[in-house]
Amino acid sequence: MLTLISPAKTLDYESPITLKSRTEPRFLDHSEELIDTLKPLSKKRVATLMNLSDKLATLNVERYNAYQPKFTTENSRQSILAFKGDVYIGLEAQTLSKHDLNYAQKSLRILSGLYGLL
Repeated sequence: MLTLISPAKTLDYESPITLKSRTEPRFLDHSEELIDTLKPLSKKRVATLMNLSDKLATLNVERYNAYQPKFTTENSRQSILAFKGDVYIGLEAQTLSKHDLNYAQKSLRILSGLYGLL
């Protein structure tokens, strides 16, 4: 059985990373195409296209401009640790055992507008 959860608006790239292993998104080439399309757009256009508040549109435009196709420990982290919405806070991924994390890798999927299925 697969569990599918949505992404969160809030991201955490500051707290220490507790997981050593990681995978990369399957549709990374498509993500780069999206970034190339979205980068030139104004904040107002992004807000209109995605029905976002000014605050979220600004955040997304900043993310598009900061995007780097090569993942490092400095510019990326596992999605289960990066998202900080209610579902992720309740999941307490940083406390999961290696066994539990392996299970989550096999049975949990996270939707991402930029990366597809994580």
